[in-house]
Amino acid sequence: MRPSQRMRDLGVVQQGAAILTEPARAFDLPAEKDEAERVVDELFAAIDRISQVHPFAKGVGLAAPQIGISRAAAVVQPPGDAPAIVLLNPMVTARSGETDEQYEGCLSFFDVRGLVPRALKVTVETAALTGEPLTTVYEHGLARLIHHEVDHLDGLLYAARMRTGVEPIPVEEYRQTGRAWVYDGT
Repeated sequence: MRPSQRMRDLGVVQQGAAILTEPARAFDLPAEKDEAERVVDELFAAIDRISQVHPFAKGVGLAAPQIGISRAAAVVQPPGDAPAIVLLNPMVTARSGETDEQYEGCLSFFDVRGLVPRALKVTVETAALTGEPLTTVYEHGLARLIHHEVDHLDGLLYAARMRTGVEPIPVEEYRQTGRAWVYDGT
């Protein structure tokens, strides 16, 4: 079974679905606190299902549109035992000028990996369930994970960030590159 079919079977919306190219609707917090909690619970449940069939040594993220919910929520599980990061109404408010280019994968088109340039440091503003703004700076691999998920909520897939003329490669070919870092796959 192809990796993308496995993700589809686990409830992950696949590339080509309109919901993945449309900006997600922000929550009105705290008025929609219960709805935000429900969506976040669904994201955690989906990550749990996915993680049972595919290991993610480098971390994993999932945005609400990827499970068919057009709301501005995402969950990122960093590698190791670090606590999960919940992003509600996130916006990247600053990026470092220093970038690198690494392979990323996406649960919504899991058969390929693509070289994506991203800032090594991003500042992200999110909302707490109370509606209060929270600002956090993320660096290196975690900045990449977070920015990837924020892009999903803006209706962007990583291929839109790839350099002109660079195309995603089949996962089988990627495994032979020896590149050290991957967003959410092997």
